[in-house]
Amino acid sequence: MTAIRYLIGDATSPSADGPQVIAHLCNDRGGWGKGFVLAISRRWPEPEAAYRRWYRDRAHNDFGLGAAQFVQVLPDTWVANLIGQHGIRTSRSTGPPIRYDAVRTCLGRLAERATDLGASVHLPRLGAGLAGGRWDDIEQLITDELTDHGIPVTVYDLTAPTPEPTG
Repeated sequence: MTAIRYLIGDATSPSADGPQVIAHLCNDRGGWGKGFVLAISRRWPEPEAAYRRWYRDRAHNDFGLGAAQFVQVLPDTWVANLIGQHGIRTSRSTGPPIRYDAVRTCLGRLAERATDLGASVHLPRLGAGLAGGRWDDIEQLITDELTDHGIPVTVYDLTAPTPEPTG
């Protein structure tokens, strides 16, 4: 068992040696254009193009909540597009788009791939931004599915995080 490591920095520039997977949450509506995906797209065009193809061809593939897509962007680096949110938050939304069961399933798939690759996992506070999830809940899922299985995980914040409101 290992602990999640927290760093101030950019998750698209992992601070590690060896194979690495950069993971983030995506929605199940084919939207790509806000949040962490912008940083990914600035660095590599392949993850966005692969996600859009995956969505467009969803009638013939596994695209949907709980699915994971792994896109190699460098010889030792992959981006994991994880479908863990239903739709996007709008003014008409009745709740956050995050789906914790789907996130758990995605993280399980990520654990399998990271183990196969011998890779560390790098991510922002996935699910706690546009998806509207509670970081404490997501952190527990990461612990259960990744670090408890010996997979090194680093969470990156661009600046020092602000505490979540209580109550």
